[in-house]
Amino acid sequence: MALSGLQIQKLLPKTNCKECGSNTCLAFAMKLAAKKANLSECPYASEEAKQVLGADSEPPVKGVCVGGNVIGEETVLYRHEKTFVHQTLIAVNIDDTAADIDKTLENIKNYQLERVGEVLTVNAVALTQKGGDGLAYVDLVKKAVSVTGLPVIIRSSDAGAVEAAAKAAVGTKSIISGVTGDNVDKMRVIAEENGHILSVTAPDVDGVTALTEKLKADGFNDLLVEFQTQSLAEAFQTNAIARFAAIKGNVKTLGYATLKFIDTGDQFDDTVSAVTQINKYGGVIVLPYFDPAQLVSLMTLRLNIYTDPQKPIQVEPKVYAIGEPDKDSPVFCTTNFSLTYFLVSGEIESSGLNAWLVIPECEGLSVLTAWAAGKFSGSLIAKFIKEIDLESQVNTREITIPGYVAQISGELEESLPGWKVLVGPQEAADLDSYIKTVLIK
Repeated sequence: MALSGLQIQKLLPKTNCKECGSNTCLAFAMKLAAKKANLSECPYASEEAKQVLGADSEPPVKGVCVGGNVIGEETVLYRHEKTFVHQTLIAVNIDDTAADIDKTLENIKNYQLERVGEVLTVNAVALTQKGGDGLAYVDLVKKAVSVTGLPVIIRSSDAGAVEAAAKAAVGTKSIISGVTGDNVDKMRVIAEENGHILSVTAPDVDGVTALTEKLKADGFNDLLVEFQTQSLAEAFQTNAIARFAAIKGNVKTLGYATLKFIDTGDQFDDTVSAVTQINKYGGVIVLPYFDPAQLVSLMTLRLNIYTDPQKPIQVEPKVYAIGEPDKDSPVFCTTNFSLTYFLVSGEIESSGLNAWLVIPECEGLSVLTAWAAGKFSGSLIAKFIKEIDLESQVNTREITIPGYVAQISGELEESLPGWKVLVGPQEAADLDSYIKTVLIK
């Protein structure tokens, strides 16, 4: 039976040292009870506590660090229960026999996608050995690490090439994939010596659990699992069953993040398979080639899935400079909901106008939602403008507000004597027309 936070606290040192990252031992105990922390984070845990709490305090899905990114450590089946914490990592595969390898590596290195203030990149490079030259494969691993600075996924049936590749990637916390019952002992030694992660695979789920159980008993637990599924439906079902067993059934042998190589032979089917993995518990997905259009879709979806549904994404309340505004540049105002901010700022910038964008504190709510909640009113906007002393920063005394809240214009003018309130368009997409017909005379 799982222990409560108060029961766990009795086994902790009660020093409130904060070295675990929590303010008190009780707070840490609550995290342990909720499977949100590991007992190993407490530097003063007694042997009795380790014996009683050790396995019980572990998150149901083991966390591993691939490069600088943690995956696993999830504690819920559905994001609306709390949130998903560690995003699915997206990797791109390169065969050692492929053409334009250098170009692909440069593309992976330089790829960046900015969404609501976050810069998204490729997380790893998978390197598949299809040729017979082990030395050339190891050289490819060295080049990939040097060019991209990313962890690699070593995929080869040549044990000698794997060992040399693992040494070439020391310090990157990379993945050795395709570990089976036939090579598990040798691969464990290679991973231990070079600080890498093992990804185990077998024809069925029972075979996978046998390997994870053996490796954990041998003292090695930095693991991923590769399920050998043959269809989209089977992949969906297997991932769901494994996650349910780990979280609800406390099945430790299935409590690991997954690795999935995707290559259906059809770009549309590849994308659908990747979407399924992101939606249903995929730990690492490997795309068959570099395609920036595909990456945009997948990274945007992933950002949505791994955003806390109970916490709106928001930007810092302040005055933002769009372009290179001066004291005579026009002033706009909207809420601090990230999507609203980036849409409005992007449209202003695209119009070629230099402007100031006032973003008051609205708790990350959109325009209409913030207005309905009383967070985006004329008096509050005026108060914010006075607090930041905007009048000393600009000469203009005109401010444009969103068209959806035209009704606050009178209140804002009353609260800001000397200012004229302009009502802008309802949609950000119409800002360019508004700027050219109303502001630029």
